[in-house]
Amino acid sequence: MTNDKRTALSDTDINIDQRLIDEGTAQLNSEILVLENWLAELETAAEDDAEAVAARKSYHDMLSSRREMLSALAKQAKLQAVTTK
Repeated sequence: MTNDKRTALSDTDINIDQRLIDEGTAQLNSEILVLENWLAELETAAEDDAEAVAARKSYHDMLSSRREMLSALAKQAKLQAVTTK
């Protein structure tokens, strides 16, 4: 394989990776917004409503997880930007 072909393949891989990072970021932001809205709706539920308490905990856990994933994607995007320069 020639160097030109290797470079072309590397550039394609980088573009695909960046596109996946962008799509993942958009998806996570969307999920975070939905979870925040669900949690806001649950704020009106009674404290002794076991179902609401369980849902609130579950949504908080999911929200935390999505935020961690978003942070990891942001770090990956920064690393990738540095390595492509």
